[in-house]
Amino acid sequence: MRLQDAVPKPSSRKRRRRVGRGIAAGQGASCGKGMRGQKSRSGSGTRPGFEGGQMPLYRRVPKLKHFTVINPKHYTIVNVGKLASLPANTEVTLASLLETGLVTASNGPLKILGDGELNVSLTVKAAAFTASARQKIEAAGGSCDVAGS
Repeated sequence: MRLQDAVPKPSSRKRRRRVGRGIAAGQGASCGKGMRGQKSRSGSGTRPGFEGGQMPLYRRVPKLKHFTVINPKHYTIVNVGKLASLPANTEVTLASLLETGLVTASNGPLKILGDGELNVSLTVKAAAFTASARQKIEAAGGSCDVAGS
């Protein structure tokens, strides 16, 4: 078998529609495009996105540098400086911070931020740590455990 032998079956290919060739051909005069109007004229009609003169969607929407996160993660945040008031060798969790009153409300899993100074050794169990917070806790002789959210 050769490439030129690979042809479609007879009558499987439909011939193209020849419009505007007289009334007997079935698509004479207006060529099946209706009567008058923009879409009946020759050419391609309107460009993509054109809405008939109305301000198109791509010009109506605001142009943003970024899109907002639809389901953002909400954390209960505590700075390292607040943990400095706790006694040494304390295990710090969200529940223990609520008990001591350093945190008044639970807005999700605990995240430790790095603002402030720490000089007591603590075992901190939180869902997330910033790099500076982890560095300050470990420099003070404590440990950081990433607990499940």
